[in-house]
Parts: sequence; C-alpha cells; structure tokens
Amino acid sequence: MIQTYRWLRQYGNNDSHSGNGSVRVGDKLWVTPTGACADTLTVDELIRCPLNGPCTEGASLDGPLHQRVYQYNPGARAVLHSHGPYSVAITLDGKPFQPLDFEGQYYFSEVPVVTIPYVDYVEKAPSMVAEQLAGHRIMVVRGHGVYTCAESLDLAYKWTCSLELSAKTAAIASTLSR
Repeated sequence: MIQTYRWLRQYGNNDSHSGNGSVRVGDKLWVTPTGACADTLTVDELIRCPLNGPCTEGASLDGPLHQRVYQYNPGARAVLHSHGPYSVAITLDGKPFQPLDFEGQYYFSEVPVVTIPYVDYVEKAPSMVAEQLAGHRIMVVRGHGVYTCAESLDLAYKWTCSLELSAKTAAIASTLSR
C-alpha cells in the first residue's frame, strides 16, 4: 500500500498530500490517514478500520467511502483514489468518458462521471462512488478525482494508470485535431 501510494505521487497522479488508498484484509481495512504525505508515509501510520461501523479516528476523510465500496464489492481487496490531472480535466464536462485508445477501450468501454457538490461530498460520496464502482472498474467525481477498486492493489493501480494515460491521449488528440 505504501509503495503504491508513493507511485501515485511520483508519477503525477497525486500531489504530496492528496488521494488515499486502502486494502481489505478479512473484515478490516487498512486506510491511509487523513493528511498523509506520500513521500514520508510509513506502514505504522496506516489506520485499521472495521468494514462495518464507524471508521477509526485519524482515517482518511474518505474512510467511510472505502468501507462502502467494499460493502458493494465483496470481491474487492483494494481501493485507490487519485487526482490524475488528465483524468480530472477530460471529465470536467460531467459526461462519461469513452477512451479513444486501444487499451483504454479494452479496459473501460465507458468511465462514469458523477457530480457531487463540495458541500455534500462527505455525506453523498460514499454511496454515489460505491454504486458506480459496483458496475464499473473505475469512475470519476467531476472536478475532484478518480476512484477504482479491484481484487488486488496491483490491479487497482493498473486501472488508475490506464485511465490517466487514456485521458492524456484523448487530450493530446483533441489538440491535434484543431
């Protein structure tokens, strides 16, 4: 989890203190703490939360969202949240994203985008994101970021990186067609 969180920062999908991630082990999850710095986070700082019930103090603000995603996706063992700039930018119109590139089309026929007003985020995001991830590998909260869940941390990381590259490819293609 620590290495994957660092990679999200290293490769431009997060800034030093953004995004979050978790892994599920049985009926518990280990989630990044609120305000975590990807450059300095250690395994001892991960927060253990129950799958059901209140998140442990210090867990990411998205801790309840991670819980809900696992509840909707019993086979999921990892959840990642990132802020890839191309993924966020290409979906600012609020429309579902349809990748143009081969790999993007292979992995995601369509990436759903939901709009959650900032003032309603904490209350509404857990259910809205979990519902989308129950039917899709990855989704975007418009103007905010990417969420994915998968059977492994490696696969969740793959989906995140694949979407970012597809979004970058679409952005480049749009400038070349002008």
